[in-house]
Amino acid sequence: MSKSPAKAKRTASLALAAAAATAALTLAFVTSASATGGAGAPQDGRASAAAPSVSGSPEGAFSRIATFYGAYVDAVYDNDGTRAKQLRAAYLSAPLQRELATWEETHHADGVLRAQNVPLEWKVAYVDSGMGKTNATVTLTWSGTDTTRLRVQADLKTRKILSITD
Repeated sequence: MSKSPAKAKRTASLALAAAAATAALTLAFVTSASATGGAGAPQDGRASAAAPSVSGSPEGAFSRIATFYGAYVDAVYDNDGTRAKQLRAAYLSAPLQRELATWEETHHADGVLRAQNVPLEWKVAYVDSGMGKTNATVTLTWSGTDTTRLRVQADLKTRKILSITD
């Protein structure tokens, strides 16, 4: 028994709709997979790590600490002594600059980094604020697990770094 033209048309429409839905789902899956990781994404179903980001504010003392350390490490890494001195003048209080000069003369090392070489990575973590000051911990990574932790304090009003201690 043959199908009526109306039934045949309806069956063809349903088949075409099913094929279109399958194509749309396949495209959505492929697009989603490539947008969330592509070639570098883990293939075992784990989620990809979020892209790194950095933010800050020129008004915040904590942001100033992070900005200073990022720029200072870059300047020292690039062997740009002029830029490093400019950063010290802009971000460090005058008493701290004098204190660092004495420390560096005694230890024959960079007082901001507390080392003779340049770290491979740096991280600044907020600790607390009070009594007109903000406190942060700066972690400098030299190799795999070799790190130095510094305590850094900045004035909330002037946003200048007041002390660096290890």
